[in-house]
Amino acid sequence: MDINEIKSKAEYLRSQIWYHNRKYYNEDSPEISDYEYDMLLKELENIEAEYPQLAAADSPTQRVGGDAAEKFSPVVHTVPMESLHDSFSHQEIRDFDKRVREAVSDPVYVVEPKIDGLSVSAEYRNGIFVRGSTRGDGSVGEDITENLKTIRSLPMKLNRPVPFLEVRGEVYMSIKSFEELTAKQEENEEKTFKNPRNAAAGSLRQKDAKITKSRKLDIFVFNVQQIEGEAIDSHKGSLDLLKELGFTVLPFYHVCKSAEEILEKIDEIGNMRGDLSFQIDGAVIKLDNLSQRQVLGSTSKFPKWAEAYKYPPEEKNTELLDVEVNVGRTGVLTPTAVFAPITLAGTTVSRATLHNSEFIAEKDIRIGDTVRLRKAGEIIPEVVSVVSHKEGSVPYRLPDVCPSCGSPVKYENGEAALRCTNTDCPAQLMRHMIHFVSRDAMDIDGFGEKVLHALAEENLIASPFDLYRLTREDILKLPKTKEKSADNLINAIEKSKGNDLYRLIFGLGIRHIGNKAAKLLSDRFRTLDAVAQAKAEDILSIEGFGDIMAQSVADYFSLDKTKEIVKEIHELGLNTVNLSAPAKTDNNIFAGKTFVITGTLSGYKRSEAAAIIEKFGGKVSGSVSKKTDYVLAGEEAGSKLTKAQQLGINIINEDDFERMQREVSDSAGVNG
Repeated sequence: MDINEIKSKAEYLRSQIWYHNRKYYNEDSPEISDYEYDMLLKELENIEAEYPQLAAADSPTQRVGGDAAEKFSPVVHTVPMESLHDSFSHQEIRDFDKRVREAVSDPVYVVEPKIDGLSVSAEYRNGIFVRGSTRGDGSVGEDITENLKTIRSLPMKLNRPVPFLEVRGEVYMSIKSFEELTAKQEENEEKTFKNPRNAAAGSLRQKDAKITKSRKLDIFVFNVQQIEGEAIDSHKGSLDLLKELGFTVLPFYHVCKSAEEILEKIDEIGNMRGDLSFQIDGAVIKLDNLSQRQVLGSTSKFPKWAEAYKYPPEEKNTELLDVEVNVGRTGVLTPTAVFAPITLAGTTVSRATLHNSEFIAEKDIRIGDTVRLRKAGEIIPEVVSVVSHKEGSVPYRLPDVCPSCGSPVKYENGEAALRCTNTDCPAQLMRHMIHFVSRDAMDIDGFGEKVLHALAEENLIASPFDLYRLTREDILKLPKTKEKSADNLINAIEKSKGNDLYRLIFGLGIRHIGNKAAKLLSDRFRTLDAVAQAKAEDILSIEGFGDIMAQSVADYFSLDKTKEIVKEIHELGLNTVNLSAPAKTDNNIFAGKTFVITGTLSGYKRSEAAAIIEKFGGKVSGSVSKKTDYVLAGEEAGSKLTKAQQLGINIINEDDFERMQREVSDSAGVNG
């Protein structure tokens, strides 16, 4: 390979690494495994080491991967939050030890697990938590103070008032919490997080801290960045101090005095991976003595006194015994592979999703195949490839009819998902009822799958709303049901009638509408009837809604069957109004006025501006027409602003909008 080919290869690797950096760090949506990413980076490092003239100042080998997100305020790190250089072999660890010994004498190391999460900084003044931030690019991160406050394992007040302390830790999601979250996402047919690391990152970087709180995040604190009022001279001493102050530190760490001791502990930690309640992707080796660390110093990206050892993903072969096809709440057919059981990353694996027909066709999966498996993010089993086909096997095809009801199935709107066409399919109805009673929806305590199946078998329920027609005597017909249990179930049903509107909207199971979107609909329209009457263009004006979501809501409420459901909801006495929305004012200065909001507002979310308009009697539309009275235009307003100018419609900015609100307040004061 000549120098030009090598240069082209280096440029290609840089572009690929930057792309995957964005997907991993900024979008929390990786497209390749950590191992595949590490190998790309390793290949680029080797080229730049062999051909230093090809090294670029902006190469991803020279900096940490993420950027500060624009939706959070930037935080400049006084002490850089450096990354670690990765090793993948025992020899590389021996080489690291050799480099350290060339600089300092008799080094002592601390070996600890490498938690796979999101690195953060937490600052304390006089023992009180004052600010939290992400690593970002190592020099500038994101202010996530409010979100970090929701993590119960991070102390808000230390055990003694240290004048100033900045610590570094890793926010993570436990395997149990991750499995609960993805189960909910799958039930709601939402896009699932690929692994706990991305779930933690996506949860921590939410604009709404309530969402972060609901995700049950945790943190291990593993480093002192800055400290005043306390003296520490070793890494182990700093970990001991952190424990005294009330932090949750890494659950185990080991002092080692030689490369062979380090390798022994690395292997020991690696063998524990399958038994831990949290995910790790390697081990970290750090020089213990802080003075010796200063002697070694750092490169532009890595400290020379630390090294990370990355474990390769474990892969094994097994036989594909069968493919089971289940029907989801919205009729989607989901194929699940059934394997001869194997032990993978510490647990027994016998099943894995095959996603859809495209995935099956791409890998040419057939029953009887020998397939290669791994755990994505060390958690979720996945088929990597087909090793060999069984003699006489044929490509697997999803069924032409629904396995639950026998109705035809079809693909819709270019989706990869195959759907049952029968809206009364028993499998869909049962999934819908399970969703309806779930905690995030109507939260009807006591109605698990077993109870719902038993009620259906007794022909007592055929839809979620039949629950509200149940009597105490009906429930007592179920096997082994006692009077107290029947009373509890009836009380739970009655209590759910008073739930807030967004729970009911979410419980309806509208395609593409999750819990957050249901809340936005409730906040925007305030009543079920208003949501039902809204046009797609009105729904599209809600920040966070796209064309598909808006059209899905409009299509759902346009169905005759849905209109009957809405009527039924009213007859059964369920609450159909937003109980948490601020009350409308008597001052209807915007009454009869239609607003369109476009561009990026600096002082409001679009939903907040829409709520203010509606509070004063106005209406918000998603499109500009001759009937539009005002266009509230922010930065980078596009075609809607142009059309408003062409039609001669009043265009206002945020200052104008706030002035109009002040006039409302002044008017209220005079009239009062």
